[in-house]
Amino acid sequence: MLTFFLVSGGSLWLFVEFVLSLLEKMQTHEILRILRLPELGDLGQFFHSLSATTLDSGGARRSVIGSGPQLLTHYYDDARTMYQVFRRGLSISGDGPCLGFRKPKQPYQWLSYQEVADRAEFLGSGLLQHNCKACTDQFIGVFAQNRPEWIIAELACYTYSMVVVPLYDTLGPGAIRYIINTADISTVIVDKPQKAVLLLEHVERKETPGLKLIILMDPFEEALKERGQKCGVVIKSMQAMEDCGQENHHAPVPPQPDDLSIVCFTSGTTGNPKGAMLTHGNVVADFSGFLKVTESQWAPTCADVHISYLPLAHMFERMVQSVVYCHGGRVGFFQGDIRLLSDDMKSLCPTIFPVVPRLLNRMYDKIFSQANTPLKRWLLEFAAKRKQAEVRSGIIRNDSIWDELFFNKIQASLGGCVRMIVTGAAPASPTVLGFLRAALGCQVYEGYGQTECTAGCTFTTPGDWTSGHVGAPLPCNHIKLVDVEELNYWACKGEGEICVRGPNVFKGYLKDPDRTKEALDSDGWLHTGDIGKWLPAGTLKVIDRKKHIFKLAQGEYVAPEKIENIYIRSQPVAQIYVHGDSLKAFLVGIVVPDPEVMPSWAQKRGIEGTYADLCTNKDLKKAILEDMVRLGKESGLHSFEQVKAIHIHSDMFSVQNGLLTPTLKAKRPELREYFKKQIEELYSISM
Repeated sequence: MLTFFLVSGGSLWLFVEFVLSLLEKMQTHEILRILRLPELGDLGQFFHSLSATTLDSGGARRSVIGSGPQLLTHYYDDARTMYQVFRRGLSISGDGPCLGFRKPKQPYQWLSYQEVADRAEFLGSGLLQHNCKACTDQFIGVFAQNRPEWIIAELACYTYSMVVVPLYDTLGPGAIRYIINTADISTVIVDKPQKAVLLLEHVERKETPGLKLIILMDPFEEALKERGQKCGVVIKSMQAMEDCGQENHHAPVPPQPDDLSIVCFTSGTTGNPKGAMLTHGNVVADFSGFLKVTESQWAPTCADVHISYLPLAHMFERMVQSVVYCHGGRVGFFQGDIRLLSDDMKSLCPTIFPVVPRLLNRMYDKIFSQANTPLKRWLLEFAAKRKQAEVRSGIIRNDSIWDELFFNKIQASLGGCVRMIVTGAAPASPTVLGFLRAALGCQVYEGYGQTECTAGCTFTTPGDWTSGHVGAPLPCNHIKLVDVEELNYWACKGEGEICVRGPNVFKGYLKDPDRTKEALDSDGWLHTGDIGKWLPAGTLKVIDRKKHIFKLAQGEYVAPEKIENIYIRSQPVAQIYVHGDSLKAFLVGIVVPDPEVMPSWAQKRGIEGTYADLCTNKDLKKAILEDMVRLGKESGLHSFEQVKAIHIHSDMFSVQNGLLTPTLKAKRPELREYFKKQIEELYSISM
């Protein structure tokens, strides 16, 4: 290059200036690559070469991030309860904007921290005027979609040491009735009149005799009030309760860290829901662990904005919001329609975006569906590989040439300001996660946990942007693996049931000693029911589920969820249910194809038709089965673990049709009953 430059008439000095101008525009790792020097920024490999955990004498592992062997209970001395967390945010925000909402095609409107705090005190005082008590024996139901009033109601409870009990639509009327009675709930705060009607119907049928007060966020007709009076239920507006509390103000009665803060009922796949009892200390310890892990790479501030659309009835969303309030940030609520989420994000411009893997998968599929020619797809994959190489080197940015050419539009669809994405609730595909880490140009963390350990117990270590694991233990808990003999998992081999112990672990299930004893052993270890494996870097991989195992006729144990997690990687497969029977010697499956992917996948195999036509095409069914079996072989499934026949179903399993839980887990008994006829046919044909 130098010879060419000099021959063409340039001077050596001009050449040096030219090189320096190039170097100024380049990243350090690019300079080192050109100079053929070793990478200095390879944080990914650095973390991968070290262990993210340390082992104690009992075989449990803990995070290497933290202050000695003591588990983390709190991050800030002035924020040890959820009441103090909000007061801290109020103080450091300087009464800045707190809760945001919007009407269609309108900008966000904001309530300030002081407005929220005042309204919470007024509502709490109003509750006290209506026979509620300022103590942890007072349970208040909240039955509403995400909105500012949800948070005001929650804070009202915390201000007077009451306990929040979230209710949600998809629990079903039977479960709602069970929760109201089990938790002795006399007061429920709801958003819409339809929910008040649902609650009144239970009272009218004498199913929930303890319910005495319903508070409505939205306007309602006088007829509803009269209907309540007939069955002994007072119905009041939230505004009227706040006005009452303002006229009869009570001084706050703040809780202690060991006091109960929330009873979060989890909808199981069988039986009544279980009420996980979580203290203020549980919640604070869990989000403090998150703050400790991420402090080297990410510091939340008053400028942070979070978009709230994941259900507040679940702890994942509540945890993220707690972090925001603790630092004086803002929370903007979506309009209530998930189809308008992208529009809400463009208006709000959030910096923090919690997601579930299902949403990541949809984003990934949509991006690649728009690359509708072989050349466009090749270019997109090439750009992603270049960015993924940077991510592996510890470099996360959104200003590269690849961003300008390919990824800036994707980033803009999320508002253009996202600097942290957190995913949890279910396993994330390594392929999808790796691609989006590159495409979105921000830190993408994955966590693992359950309601019983408040939300998370493991989390991605900053700098380790590898996929296929759920990170290392949080500094607030220990994790150990215990033998599962019937599935041939042994702790001595680094495999077994995941058990968690620490200040983020719940106190048990409300009024359910038997199921509490199943979950918590005498030493305080939470037995999750998930099977984990320690990887060389000290990170945890979730590989199986202890429950939902069954024995085939020949005596072999089968874990269907493990098999489903392999088959779901088949391109045309959107959902799958694997079924087995102890009287049968093989497995069968119900497959729901992906309506966006399957037509093009079928076309490549010479099969044409509409989505409905393809779902009944025998050749396509055979091709899908062959692809699933191929994946099974590649993943090491035994022959008895492979499905021998499948039925193609055109409608997705969903919460609405009763085949998924609200956390999008398969309701296996319901699926078995729903597809009983098809399963019998599959066995009869394949005999």
